[in-house]
Amino acid sequence: MTGTGTGTPTGSALALADDALILSHRLGEWAGHAPELEEDVALANIALDLLGQARVLYSLVGDEDELAYLREERAFRNLQLVEQPNGDFAHSMARQLYFSTYQRLLYEELATGDGPFAGLAAKAVKEVDYHQDHAEQWTLRLGDGTAESHERMRRACAALWRFTGEMFQPVEGGSGAEDEGYGDGLDGVNRRKLEERWLSSITDVLKRATLTVPEGPRTGAWTAGAGRQGLHTESFGRMLAEMQHLHRSHPGASW
Repeated sequence: MTGTGTGTPTGSALALADDALILSHRLGEWAGHAPELEEDVALANIALDLLGQARVLYSLVGDEDELAYLREERAFRNLQLVEQPNGDFAHSMARQLYFSTYQRLLYEELATGDGPFAGLAAKAVKEVDYHQDHAEQWTLRLGDGTAESHERMRRACAALWRFTGEMFQPVEGGSGAEDEGYGDGLDGVNRRKLEERWLSSITDVLKRATLTVPEGPRTGAWTAGAGRQGLHTESFGRMLAEMQHLHRSHPGASW
């Protein structure tokens, strides 16, 4: 699937943009609620980084406001991982660790090529490197902290584990061939190798945090790929309604 007259792979651009937008909104929900003031600022900055990435990606496809605020739930192609509710702070950090590690590895690969996302990836990878480091430091701090923080981090990592397999499945419109990368603008990124590098990185962080890699499947369940096809978890509809409410209530308004 390619954007009209642009050569931009629409499916991939929307998927990557939706990932960034939805996680940005989830992190923005922490404003005024983070465990310390410094974290309010840190999470707000990460949310803004992701929002900036989303805007660039949407602009490759069409009108960014329409794409963000006027599409229905089934039209969004974000990973189910990023739409998961914040939960406690450990839950949000586990979600951030899983996703930012994947995003950094993906953008590093895209930045070395000459595809449609190379320019964005080259700029965004520095931001995402910070996002990953921030999540990693909190994982270490909570996992190797008190008995309570350790248990919360363990539960968070286990609860989100089933959503991680979707990150390494082809984006809608890609070839889906096992050895052909992602397809649909993400060719050149081998999914299996990306997943191996991701798992190695996550395993190292969890080990240093005195945690173990969660058990259980990461693929095969309906939750491991449905987001890319427009099927989302229950909480997503409520989040989307909140995010889109102002724009839909005042159509055509300018500020």
